[in-house]
Amino acid sequence: MIYKIQTNTPLQTVKDALADSAKEFGFGVLGSYDFKKILETKGFPIEKEISVFELCNPKGAQEVLSTIPEVSVYLPCRLSVYAEEGKTIISTIDVEHMIDSFEVDDTFKSHMHTIFANLQKVMHSL
Repeated sequence: MIYKIQTNTPLQTVKDALADSAKEFGFGVLGSYDFKKILETKGFPIEKEISVFELCNPKGAQEVLSTIPEVSVYLPCRLSVYAEEGKTIISTIDVEHMIDSFEVDDTFKSHMHTIFANLQKVMHSL
């Protein structure tokens, strides 16, 4: 249920470029979380720098929430960015499998697959 890619692009470069790349494919960044800093302030430090970015495609969100309100638990779309073994990892929930599990018409499913394809384009552009 997780879609994950890796890149040789340095972690900070990916984080810095994410908002511009998201915009290019119809998404905006609503917010981000630096889990290493957050957990450290709570007294639970972690070794890895792990950031999560919340992305929104307003038109897609409107359509999916109007059709399948239960999907709200998956929104906004989240991208996780961290380093592992010298590579930068970018991951997200595999929306295709999630949408396919709902009983909706094929046209709607196709449209949601297109939105997920654009999210994948954001990831691969980094």
